[in-house]
Amino acid sequence: MALVLYRKWRPQTLSEVVGQEPVTRTLLNALATGRVAHAYLFFGPRGTGKTSTGRILAKALNCLQNETGEPCNACEMCLSFNEGRAVDLIELDAASHTGVDNIRELIEKANFMPTAAKYKVYIIDEVHMLSTSAFNALLKTLEEPPPHVIFILATTEVHKVPATITSRCQRFDLRRIPLPAMVERLQFIAQAEGIIADPEALTLIARAATGSLRDAENLLEQMVVHHGLRIETDLVRRELGLTGGSRIRELAKALLTADIPAGLALINAVAADGLDIRQFNREFVEFLRSLLLVKCGAEEMANLGAEELADIKSSISRIPLQKIARAIKLFAQADFRYAPQSTLPLELALVDYASEEGKETGLQSEPPKKPIASPPPATEPEPAEKAAPTPPIVQRIAPPPDGSPIEHIQAHWNDFIKACKGTPGQLDALLRGSCKPLAIEDETLILGFFAKSKFQKSKVEDHRYLTVLSGKLEEVFGKRYMVRCVLIGEENRPPPPPLTQSRMVKEALDHGAQIVNEEYIR
Repeated sequence: MALVLYRKWRPQTLSEVVGQEPVTRTLLNALATGRVAHAYLFFGPRGTGKTSTGRILAKALNCLQNETGEPCNACEMCLSFNEGRAVDLIELDAASHTGVDNIRELIEKANFMPTAAKYKVYIIDEVHMLSTSAFNALLKTLEEPPPHVIFILATTEVHKVPATITSRCQRFDLRRIPLPAMVERLQFIAQAEGIIADPEALTLIARAATGSLRDAENLLEQMVVHHGLRIETDLVRRELGLTGGSRIRELAKALLTADIPAGLALINAVAADGLDIRQFNREFVEFLRSLLLVKCGAEEMANLGAEELADIKSSISRIPLQKIARAIKLFAQADFRYAPQSTLPLELALVDYASEEGKETGLQSEPPKKPIASPPPATEPEPAEKAAPTPPIVQRIAPPPDGSPIEHIQAHWNDFIKACKGTPGQLDALLRGSCKPLAIEDETLILGFFAKSKFQKSKVEDHRYLTVLSGKLEEVFGKRYMVRCVLIGEENRPPPPPLTQSRMVKEALDHGAQIVNEEYIR
C-alpha cells in the first residue's frame, strides 16, 4: 500500500520543518551545545509539525554521527527511527490512554535502560487529554526523570495542561505555517511526484488549509486522485467550492464605485448559477481585507501575486481607507442563519454601504416633475432648512423625602422604560411587560422576570445590558443601583389593559366593529 503524501514527505531533519524557524533554530543550538532539556512541550494547531519535530529531536539525540545538531539519516540508529523500528522511541496517544494506570505503566518502564539507543524518548501526543490523576502521577517523574529518559509532550490545547506540568518543560509554540512557505513546499512535493500544477491552484490549496501543511498535502493528494497529475486552477476552485475571483473583483468595483444596480445584478447572477452564496461572501470579505492591507502599506501580509498586487494598487488609489473598512464591517456581519442561500443579506449590505446618514447614494431616482405654476401663498414662508430633531431630554424623577426607594421606582417604572427608548440593544423593548422591580437589597435592585420572559431575562443579564441599565437608573432616579434578575411566576404579571383603550380598537369600534372575544397572547 502506497504511503499518503503527508507521511511520505514528513520532514526528516529540523531544517526541513516548514515555517517553524525560531523553534528549529533553538533546538539545533541545544543539540549542538549538548544543552538538551529533559522535557519539552510543543504547542500549536494541527498540522504544524509538533509530532514531526518531536521525532526528529528524538532521532538527533540518538544519532551516532551527530556533529551539527542535525541527524545524519545514514547511521543504523537514524535508519531505525526512519523505518519505525526504533524500540527506544515510545509514542503514546493520550486521547486513548487517559487513565492513571497507563501513566504508571509508562513510569515503571521508564526506569529501565534503553535497549539500543542512548536515550529512551517518550512522545505523548494530545497530552491535554490525560486525566487529573494521570497528570499527578506524571509530575514527579517529569520533574526528575532518569538520566536516560527524555519526555516530549505535544498538544493543541495548552490551556488544558496544568501549570505544574508546563513549568517542568521547555515550551515551544508552533505557529500556523505562512502561505508562501506552504506554497513553496507544495511546489517541491509536486515536482518530486511529477505533478503539473498551476501556481495559483497550489495557492488556493494552501489558503484552504488555513496554516496546516498536513491538510494542504491531503488536499493536493485528493486533487491528484480525482483529476490525475494535471491540476488546473478551475478544477481546484470547483472541488473547494470557490466561486471565482473575477466576480469577486467585479463586485468590489461595483461596491466601491457605488454602482448599486450592477452589484445587485452580480449577486443575483451568482445565486442563479447555483454557487454557495455564503462561500462567495467569505471570499469577498477576504478580498476586501487584501484591499485594506494594501491600502495600509502592508501588502506583504495579503499574500498576493505581483500582477494582482499592481492591479489592486491602481484600482484603490483614490478610494479612502474608511470606505474599505466600512465595507468589510458590513459584509462580515451579513447574517445567513435564517436563509443560508438567500441573497438578501448581501443585497442589504450593498445598499447599506451606499447609504450615508440615511440618504442613499448611487441609486438613480426619477427626476422630480416640475410643479404647475401657481401664485405664492399668502402665508408666512417656511424656513429653507428644517432644524434636525433633538434627542429627548430625560427628566430626572426626584424621590419623595419620606418615601421608600423601591416604592418610588415601582410607581414610575413605566416612565423609566420610556426613558430607556433609544438605548443600545433596545433595552426598553426587553423590559416592557416582561418584568417588574421587586426590592432593593444592599444597593442592588432586584428585577423579577415573569416565567414566560426567560429570553428577556437572559438578554438583560448580559453585562453590557446590565451596565446600560445601571447607568439609566442613575440618570432617571438619581442613584446608581446594581441589578440582579430573578424569575417569578406568571401570576405576578399585571393584567393587560382593556382592549377598548387601544387606539386601533377604538377606531374599529367607531366604524361598526364588535368585540366578540378577548384573548391576551404573549
